[in-house]
Amino acid sequence: MRPSTLRALKRAAELTRQNRLTEAVLIAEPVILAADSYEGDEILRWLADHVTDFTGEDEQEMP
Repeated sequence: MRPSTLRALKRAAELTRQNRLTEAVLIAEPVILAADSYEGDEILRWLADHVTDFTGEDEQEMP
């Protein structure tokens, strides 16, 4: 994934935690839409692995 894409996703996560969802979408959407299929797959994996970055919650393991 390009460093600029990763920065945008991290910033979007930060804004989401601050309840600034509109701004988060404005930052993340263009880089997601501009991604080719390879980078798109990387973005999907990153998002799945970093859900708690957006929620601000600690990930809890299932019993």
